[in-house]
Amino acid sequence: MVGAGVFASFAPASAVAGAGLLIGLAVAAVVAFCNATSSAQLAAQYPTSGGTYVYGRERLGEWPGFAAGWTFVIGKTASSAAMALVFAAYVAPAGYTELVAILAITALTTVNCFGITRTAVLTKILVTAVLTVLVIAVVLGLTGSSVPAVDGLGSLTENGWYGILQSAGLLFFAFAGYARIATLGEEVVRPERTIPRAIVSALGIALLVYTLVAVTLLTVLGPELLASSSAPLVDLAVASGHSWASPVMRIGAGLAALGALLALIAGIGRTSLAMARHRDLPSYLAAVHPRYSVPHRAEITLAVIVCVLVLTVDLRDAIGFSSFGVLLYYLVANLSAFTQDAEHRRYPRALQVIGSIGCVVLIATLPMPSIVVGTVVVALGVGYRLLRVRQLFT
Repeated sequence: MVGAGVFASFAPASAVAGAGLLIGLAVAAVVAFCNATSSAQLAAQYPTSGGTYVYGRERLGEWPGFAAGWTFVIGKTASSAAMALVFAAYVAPAGYTELVAILAITALTTVNCFGITRTAVLTKILVTAVLTVLVIAVVLGLTGSSVPAVDGLGSLTENGWYGILQSAGLLFFAFAGYARIATLGEEVVRPERTIPRAIVSALGIALLVYTLVAVTLLTVLGPELLASSSAPLVDLAVASGHSWASPVMRIGAGLAALGALLALIAGIGRTSLAMARHRDLPSYLAAVHPRYSVPHRAEITLAVIVCVLVLTVDLRDAIGFSSFGVLLYYLVANLSAFTQDAEHRRYPRALQVIGSIGCVVLIATLPMPSIVVGTVVVALGVGYRLLRVRQLFT
């Protein structure tokens, strides 16, 4: 969760909401919390690979489950390409962005294919480094020579509530990592206890980090400069009078993108595995490596697709498209959790109602290109499944 989203999502959010992105961040956090409690509650009852794809099938039926799995896979595949491009944008020499991005995808897919324990160890290293860089950024920004740019609640609502809600939808992109925790149910010790604790605690830590970074960026850069920045934390270091820290920020952003990409590959691979087991994706992807116990075919196929996308996607469009897919995914999660009985209920149903409404509202306020492309891709998935079902019964 504390990955490249913290380096990439504040600029487009500021472009639509200005300083109001702080309210948007709070809205996104509330929706994310409701969604997280639903995911945690469901993961405790169904500790298996696949996340909401499995929960939707078990609680609501095959079609809602398919919708959740399909939107997760397509949205996060686009996110994977975006994360690879973020990494390359910060660390690659001019003219070598795509090549470096493809090399990063290849390297991290290789790590994932050697087992979940290696993935977890590398994730710990990357997150520790990223948190260190973010702490440095906040300290430098708040102790620099710049004049505070945010002044009062009036500036927070200057761009209107539609812009604020739109920023919430874009910022939700940065919170969405907790879904991947739930996809690893077959590979953790005591998943019914471990996964719910991990989801809720990770969300709280991420919210604290994002709030500190957002306030610092707005204080030092101001909404207009932040909105136009392609590397906000690098610009933060320069504007606060600490230009020597720019390389540190670039390294931190690169490591954050690698951490996000590593987790994305793991999560998408497991969801694809679950879908392939039920023939909602080609059964070829259902293979699990006999030694390393990972869905190696799904991960290698994903890597190939992401490498192709690296050559075609735009970062900001990918963020909006990813949010569209993931919000639909969590809508199914909330509806699934709402149907659970008292024995498996950990949180009140009101949270699932708030989460469902929040998902629908944030989807409706996303940039129109994200909505259009997302709708088309979902329709393609529905068409694919209709053809498959027809083949089964003919």
